[in-house]
Amino acid sequence: MKKNLQIWTAIVFVLFLFPVLIQFIPEESKISTSKIVKENALIVYASNIVAEDEAVPETAIESETEAETETENEESKLGKVLLYNTHSTEAYKPITKAVDGKLAVDQHQTENVVKMSDKLKSLLEINGVETDTLKKKVSYSRAYKDIRPFVQKQLAENEYDLIIDIHRDSAGPEATTIGYKGERYAKVAFVLGQNNPSYKKNEAITNKFKSEMEKRIPGIMRNVISKGGAGVDGKYNQDLHPNLVLMELGGVGNSEEELNRTLIVISEVIMEMLANDEIEEK
Repeated sequence: MKKNLQIWTAIVFVLFLFPVLIQFIPEESKISTSKIVKENALIVYASNIVAEDEAVPETAIESETEAETETENEESKLGKVLLYNTHSTEAYKPITKAVDGKLAVDQHQTENVVKMSDKLKSLLEINGVETDTLKKKVSYSRAYKDIRPFVQKQLAENEYDLIIDIHRDSAGPEATTIGYKGERYAKVAFVLGQNNPSYKKNEAITNKFKSEMEKRIPGIMRNVISKGGAGVDGKYNQDLHPNLVLMELGGVGNSEEELNRTLIVISEVIMEMLANDEIEEK
């Protein structure tokens, strides 16, 4: 009995002194103990445990995100188009008259077919078609010859699915305007150079373009004008690329509203042809 009493007395004494004794434990031991508790807590509560020294760096995560974005952007692109204007000052009288407030002219330094190219570029890029515009002013009478080296350089430095040289016809509005479902559109004509040794390829893409335009707005196409022999250029630089199309967008008397509606149709045709791989590769 006496022995049991001594044991219980010792236990009570130790429990009584424990809070006092713990204060004398070295600080390093406390830190070590605390660190173990924290580390164990991390392992217990992390559902997708990654050791600190194996964690993925933020820069690596950012790089992967950027790479995924670039891939998505590439996949969203339908193709690449080049627009240029051999006769860059060709203009539309209703537009120049509205801008200048005086007698309309069919040649203008700022209000001209270059702006039509800019509008078409915007329509295409909004819908995922990468589009470049080549802007060069050259002599009107020597235009095809003078612009040729600039087009050659552009094609040497870039690959394009489709190239369009946009002009404006000299015919009046009675020949270049079509009404369809209550709206008026500027008509389109294509010019095809027969002196180009490979003009058959240009002819194929031109006829495809014409067919798709007619499906949307019957009568919007005037015709495909084939030119060759003496007294004409005969190539129109179409020998530089099989998918180079020369387009006459409306005529001298077409309004901006009529032209804008036709540009929308043109952009839709280009997008569909690119999306469906209907444009033959070079």
